Amino acid sequence: MPKIVDDKSDHCISFILEQLQAHRQETYESYVDPPPLFLGINGVQGVGKTTLVSAIATILLSPPHCLPTVVLSIDDLYLTHASQVLLASSNPLNPLVQHRGEPGTHDIALGLSLFSALKAHQRVKIPAYDKSAFSGQGDRTDERAWEEVNVPGNMAKIQVVIFEGWCVGFRAAGTEELRQKWEDAGRCQIGTLWKHRLVDLEFVNDRLREYDLLTDSLDALIHIDAENTQYVYDWRREQEAALRAGKGAGMTDEQVIKFVDGYYPAYELFSDALRRGVFEGKGKQLRIIVGKDRRANQIIKL
Repeated sequence: MPKIVDDKSDHCISFILEQLQAHRQETYESYVDPPPLFLGINGVQGVGKTTLVSAIATILLSPPHCLPTVVLSIDDLYLTHASQVLLASSNPLNPLVQHRGEPGTHDIALGLSLFSALKAHQRVKIPAYDKSAFSGQGDRTDERAWEEVNVPGNMAKIQVVIFEGWCVGFRAAGTEELRQKWEDAGRCQIGTLWKHRLVDLEFVNDRLREYDLLTDSLDALIHIDAENTQYVYDWRREQEAALRAGKGAGMTDEQVIKFVDGYYPAYELFSDALRRGVFEGKGKQLRIIVGKDRRANQIIKL
């Protein structure tokens, strides 16, 4: 696999500890048992988000911090296979929802239930998703195998919830903004928006409004951004080439392009708003901009 250098976790940990202190001060008078800090981490595909999230969680769990932390991926909130098949068959002309990925293919009710339980320090199981099930179409795993947290007597209550994913923090575009971006893309024929019907993009955009309930639950957010989101194609090609070399299986370059094309409209529609910041208050969002080598080139606090 391509080597990914961790030059971001130190910046992230400093930011998280600062946010945790502020969060505790803000909630101390309102709660006998303050809720955990809900931290969103958005990272473009292929940037090394999984490696970064793992490093952050390990640091928070270890001395000197020893903060009970749980990681929830938005991927683990994908619809069950049966529900995804129903969504696809109900919208047969919309290629954006024929497979998991775009907003609209996640179980928001499950996410909200989980967030509510974690906020109240209730005993709860963390869902998991198996992307290899049904020949790669994916399905939710057996609930009996899910990790359980906040178990009385077994462990300390969760203090930090990391909610990570490629579209975490995305907010829907305005109706006219979406139409304008689509029309501009059609004139230039750059990117992927112009390849889709406006009604299909509007469907995804409308579904994304439901995600606001999750985004509004976040206390802080870290955005690992790219100088050019087109890097996603190169990074994914690198990953799949390494898989083919190491395991003899992996997507071809043509398959990678088709795969990333299924996600890319969301980058074009929703990245600008994320870069401006998802919170009304200041100082709650960290934006780390990386170059093609995945190294941090600029760090901005919003």
